[in-house]
Amino acid sequence: MRILLIEDAPSLGEAVHDQITEDGHAVDWMQTLAEGEACLATTDYDLLLLDLLLPDGNGLDLLRQRRRAGVATPIIILTARDQISDRIAGLNAGADDYLVKPFDLEELSARVAAVARRYTGNPNPLIHVGELEIDLVNHSVHRAGQDVELTAREWALLEALVQHPGALLSRSQLEDRLYAFGAEIESNTIEVHISRMRKKLGHASIETVRGMGYRLGRS
Repeated sequence: MRILLIEDAPSLGEAVHDQITEDGHAVDWMQTLAEGEACLATTDYDLLLLDLLLPDGNGLDLLRQRRRAGVATPIIILTARDQISDRIAGLNAGADDYLVKPFDLEELSARVAAVARRYTGNPNPLIHVGELEIDLVNHSVHRAGQDVELTAREWALLEALVQHPGALLSRSQLEDRLYAFGAEIESNTIEVHISRMRKKLGHASIETVRGMGYRLGRS
């Protein structure tokens, strides 16, 4: 997924960034509301991780603004405000989850995955496609009962395709899933990853529609 993290604490921001990146997601980390709003104006994100107490305002205002505008992008609040009234306010404003600092990074990963599954319309963490069994929780794949080893970026691509069953994803859409701002992208990166994935998952696992993009195989 392409994730926006808005968190002003350097140590926590770095820890969350590293954790979510290791999970195979592309993460843009901003430290102010203004920076976050600039990102949201130019990039379609799959998830927003939002601190409340930021140097230039309250993240709750951004949350309310997004929901009033009809934006359904999932938002998880990350905050030190642990009062029940704060949780209620955040959830009533449209947050999908509310995580109080300090929190375990593995729990954050689990909550990110759970929210993502709900938004794709399939809360089941086990997906079956042909001879493939894809475990969205443990980031594992079995082909005809055998383990398949995928790199972090290969997993990110597979997850993107699984989350949009039957839909065509263009090369640029898939690149957005792999790379945060400022990352260098080779012109044939997606094609190389797809080729390697087909060798591991089976040629029919990923379909190519020339000039348009890729989608999960239907077999």
